[in-house]
Amino acid sequence: MTHALIQFVDHYGLVAVFLLMAAESCAVPFPSEVIMPVAGALAALGHLNLAAAIVAGGLGNLVGSLVAYGLAAWLGEPLLLGPGRWIGIRPTHLELADRWFRRRGSVAVLVGRVLPVVRTYISFPAGLARLDLVRFAGLTLAGSLVWSAALAAGGYAVGRNYTRFSGPIGTIAVVLAVVVVAIVVGWFWRGRQAPAAEPANRG
Repeated sequence: MTHALIQFVDHYGLVAVFLLMAAESCAVPFPSEVIMPVAGALAALGHLNLAAAIVAGGLGNLVGSLVAYGLAAWLGEPLLLGPGRWIGIRPTHLELADRWFRRRGSVAVLVGRVLPVVRTYISFPAGLARLDLVRFAGLTLAGSLVWSAALAAGGYAVGRNYTRFSGPIGTIAVVLAVVVVAIVVGWFWRGRQAPAAEPANRG
């Protein structure tokens, strides 16, 4: 699927970035951790404009999040845990996003946009709670632009340093590998810190 995403973004450019990021925010499994670094790498190769790719990614996230919010507010959990399972929505996903939302309220919408997994599902508990729509949209757009910019800039920076590879696909493969490794290391470090922090909090 990763190769297909690369080809899709390479062929359709900003439209592909917008559509894929919108789908991801509706819980369709098109990871932004692939889409935006690919867009950044293509910008480094002169195939896209970096700023335009970031805006397309942020707006795509906003539109997809508004759809997810609306579906949750209108049809509730029966839709999410019924037909939603066909696009990969699981009770554990909703529980994680719901815990995050309940603990942090509307701030969770902003901060959650830069957290893998949480960012994909945070719109659903916000919709179920009927968070003020204007506030939801503003926080979503702000967080999504930061996330899109960080991933695209990473892809752009790595892409600029690997232009000696033959063709864009070789460069993008290197970009993708570097970004994925960085995300895995970050989550590993976060997991190692959590158990140590928990006893301290109890004390």
